Amino acid sequence: MNPRVALARLRERLSGTRERLPRGSLTVAGTVLVLALGGVVLARTLDVGAVVGAAAAADPRLLLAALVVYLLSWPVRGRRYADVLAPMGHRCRTGFLTATVFASQTANLIVPARAGDGVRAYLLKRRREVPYPTGVASLAVERAFDLVALGALGGTALAVLLVDGRAVAADGSGRAVAAAAGTALAAAALSVAVVAVARGDRRFGPALRERAIGSRLSGAVDAAVRFGAAVRVVAADAGAVARVSLASGVVWAADALTAVLVLAALVGGFGGGIDPATLFVVGTLAVSAGNLAKVLPLSQGGIGLYEAAFTGIVVATTPIPAETALAAAALDHALKNAVTLAGGGLVAAAFDLSALRAPDESERDPDAAATRPAADR
Repeated sequence: MNPRVALARLRERLSGTRERLPRGSLTVAGTVLVLALGGVVLARTLDVGAVVGAAAAADPRLLLAALVVYLLSWPVRGRRYADVLAPMGHRCRTGFLTATVFASQTANLIVPARAGDGVRAYLLKRRREVPYPTGVASLAVERAFDLVALGALGGTALAVLLVDGRAVAADGSGRAVAAAAGTALAAAALSVAVVAVARGDRRFGPALRERAIGSRLSGAVDAAVRFGAAVRVVAADAGAVARVSLASGVVWAADALTAVLVLAALVGGFGGGIDPATLFVVGTLAVSAGNLAKVLPLSQGGIGLYEAAFTGIVVATTPIPAETALAAAALDHALKNAVTLAGGGLVAAAFDLSALRAPDESERDPDAAATRPAADR
């Protein structure tokens, strides 16, 4: 058989299989695979009883403090989102936007493939008449600033570790730290580059669209140009950039502090034999690595990926046992997910949302092109 014919038939079969699969089924399968592999590794390399015992012995006062810190970060998320939307011509109250963030984050824990992001765009359209393209673009802008903040926090934490010589990995390899550093710096550099290009005078959209006409990449190019135009709208407002950047730093610093408090709860507090400064630095780097690992759509809600990255960093940079580090990662992730689910449940009840569903295609704005930013046309 002609190789080209065989390749064409294979593509058709794969395309048909993809269409028959339920939306997000690959993410669900990835979640099962990640958990299965994690379970095998856990059973073979760690003492499961020690992990459970470390979690059970956690200081409840520090866990309560971690819960309070994480709860306080949510209004900041809402305020930040208001600063993202304002340059796009839409002003909404912080309380409402905090609720929409809760709703979308909760849906992402329930609905595979981050389809829950559509919930936020749906609420903005239904409750505040924000066009769908604007809602989706604002999410993309928010994520770009998230990457900058995570990269900055992770890079700062790594710099402190290297300068003060606190890395004490038993094998001296430091592979986990190197991987986390590389990922954090790459993410931050990419996001900063996107914002810098957006603030420039050159407009690449028309040229890219013209070159992509008639090709298979036309859809991807169109989406990328829309994203760039949305970033340009926000990036052109220096005040908005400063406010969103500051808020992003506060959001992720609170996320890191939550993890530090959970970690301290399992190692006897801040005077339990581990230098408090080390706990803060290592906890920050571990949270950065864990959240960047969650960017990969390999499991639902980053389950397993976050714990693996967090544990690897803590074990590589402190004398804390792997069982304790894993227990801290699991408790930290569980606490944050529990707050998200509880808040999302309240929002769903208040807004009468059915299972925090994303809108169907029939509910979307029929004239999306008319709502694109002017810079994108």
